[in-house]
Amino acid sequence: MAIRRNAEGPTTAIDRTVAGLAARQVAHGAVADLLANTHAFALEDALAQAGRHADLDAADTALARAIATATFRRLGFLRAILAARLSQGLPEDQPRLVALLATGAAQILDLNVPDHAAVDLGVRIAKGDPQLQHLSGLVNAVLRRIVRERAEIEAETNDPLGRNTPGWLAGRWRDAYGETTARAVAAAHLAGAALDITVKGSAAEWAERLGGTVLPTGSVRLHEVRSAVTDLPGYAEGAWWVQDAAAAIPARLLAVTPGQRVADLCAAPGGKTAQLASAGATVVAVDRSAPRLERLRENLGRLGLAAEIRVGNALEVEEPGGFDAVLLDAPCSATGTLRRHPDVAWTKAGNDILRLAALQRRLFDRAALLVKPGGRIVYCTCSLEPEEGERQVRDFLKRNDGFERVPVTPDELGGLTDLIDAQGDLRTLPSHLDGTAPENRGGLDGFFASRLRRTA
Repeated sequence: MAIRRNAEGPTTAIDRTVAGLAARQVAHGAVADLLANTHAFALEDALAQAGRHADLDAADTALARAIATATFRRLGFLRAILAARLSQGLPEDQPRLVALLATGAAQILDLNVPDHAAVDLGVRIAKGDPQLQHLSGLVNAVLRRIVRERAEIEAETNDPLGRNTPGWLAGRWRDAYGETTARAVAAAHLAGAALDITVKGSAAEWAERLGGTVLPTGSVRLHEVRSAVTDLPGYAEGAWWVQDAAAAIPARLLAVTPGQRVADLCAAPGGKTAQLASAGATVVAVDRSAPRLERLRENLGRLGLAAEIRVGNALEVEEPGGFDAVLLDAPCSATGTLRRHPDVAWTKAGNDILRLAALQRRLFDRAALLVKPGGRIVYCTCSLEPEEGERQVRDFLKRNDGFERVPVTPDELGGLTDLIDAQGDLRTLPSHLDGTAPENRGGLDGFFASRLRRTA
């Protein structure tokens, strides 16, 4: 099938007159924006931007997110099967067309939606878009062919590392972890993520009440959630909050005690702030994003917890030696979160990692100034990249001889020795806790954390 190429341009207004169409328009718009590389933000932000005038209800909002997420989760595979069904290959210079075909194919192959809805509404989107109107017939033909050839497509080898991980990122993981582990990480990304929560009270009681399991690290994992999170028992009462099991470990490693003064740098959206406040610490939560801090404030209100919230640059906090402990969850490439945010693999590049590593270095040194003698720092990132984890700590200790590493111990992780590296730091991988036993399914976000003590 041949494509007549055309310039890219804006789409038409959201159409709310046909069931399911507005949700698909929002998903298409968000994916197209990110494929065009015209916006330096995450999928959630792209969805919010695409849906700002859509007025979607909760079900359509969830559908739009599911379509966009499914598209990025297997984007490499979807591109390949689409290119094989177009005589001139996939027109990467037309992101709106690529996004429309990819979101349609993702619905047909990966989501529980009727095939006719995926095809017919995809054609409607094309017809309503001035830049795609002349391609509506092609969209119809390609998506119908995907439906007809579903069994053949599903039988194709779907190498998660070779097809669904960009080459630059796959190469990094091979270098850092070896071929076998890199493949296991990529496979875990395709499997998606379970829903983990952190509870204020008894984890065992809430696991039983919600039909979940208590992980060795102390989080509760919910394997099957059939309703909105906000409708689950305990949410409105502030008994728990959503937080990946790996993301919950760094604050626990800080081991704060009631009354200690703790700085949570780069604090939003606030899961770690809630952990520290729940442990009785006096928390100063700093972040430069006012909207994200407002979410943190709302979450603390629901949870019945308190913290001093400061809008500002963590690099400008001027309280030398003013804190018993500092938690630095540094801005990073977020390559450890692809189970939940598969768009990260396609919207980041190697130069992003180098840029962020330079910022992390500066933040790390600022944290060192803030902690009092004998106090602790936990530095962490949700990245799989050594430049943002292991190498940061190595270089920090070379620059700062007044600090020593306090190794993580197996008993702090429920005996999960695989999560501790040779230096005594935490290194979780998406393929961890992804075994055959039901209670171990669901993986973990890729996280690095190191605990340091100021000795002088």
